[in-house]
Amino acid sequence: MHLKLTEEQMEIKRAAREFAEKEFTPELALEYDRKEEFPFELYRKAAKLGFTSMRIPEEYGGQGYGVLEECLVVEEFCRVDPGLGVAVSLGNLMVPDVLLKHGTEKQKEKYIPPLAKGEKIAAAAFTEPEHGSDITRLDTTAVKVGNEWVINGSKQFITNAPIADTFIILCQTDPNATPSHRGQSLFLAEKGMPGLEATKLQGKMGIRPCVTGSLALCDLRVPEENLVGELNKGFYYALELFDGTRITVAAQAVGIAQGAFERALAYAKTRKQFGQPIINFQGVSFKLAEMAM
Repeated sequence: MHLKLTEEQMEIKRAAREFAEKEFTPELALEYDRKEEFPFELYRKAAKLGFTSMRIPEEYGGQGYGVLEECLVVEEFCRVDPGLGVAVSLGNLMVPDVLLKHGTEKQKEKYIPPLAKGEKIAAAAFTEPEHGSDITRLDTTAVKVGNEWVINGSKQFITNAPIADTFIILCQTDPNATPSHRGQSLFLAEKGMPGLEATKLQGKMGIRPCVTGSLALCDLRVPEENLVGELNKGFYYALELFDGTRITVAAQAVGIAQGAFERALAYAKTRKQFGQPIINFQGVSFKLAEMAM
């Protein structure tokens, strides 16, 4: 099967590439990598041009495209620089996706437009210290008290946690459910709510402009209208969410691989040994040919 992009998709790809090549300078990339800080100004520039809201509908401030168009942007961003590319592409991580499918109209109108415009940052809190990626088991609980849900627990390795304004948090709402994942629910929370504390993770091996952290949830009270979708359906929403958003992670990998190849090729053409460019040596050129295929 041969995939051929439309002219509009090709234009999106070109525009993303031009933006990244202009804005993602090596000096800027190194600066944010060393500081381990999120590039807010760069993110807002990308958001203003619509690059961060490709598959958010126009009525909520997005561009109204699909997954493919978003992947084209992510691929080109990561092709120029992985650190900045990943950080910018994950600014509104997962929150618009889950709300568009399962949120109320009130939730959509309140939370999605600021994320689409780059005014706010989102985080999705699933992973826990004791269970890692196994979200079938959770220690974080949510208990109904009056017209509120009281959340207690902790989350670990959460992208954007230290800088996020809006969170979705997966909690155990039915402790007696068998199996346990049938008793999980998703809730919306906001920065500044009493009982929600984020801590930045320092010293990551790479992709450092995309900040990561942990969440401590101590008697965090959220109103009952912050429940996303149906009660005890959170696990299924999460899997559905991963199915869609992990496609863009693949686009990140493709872009990074393309960028690595282009850098290696350029270096092999200019680096000389034994009186000639090293690309003339089969041990180098064969590797580059395999990378390109």
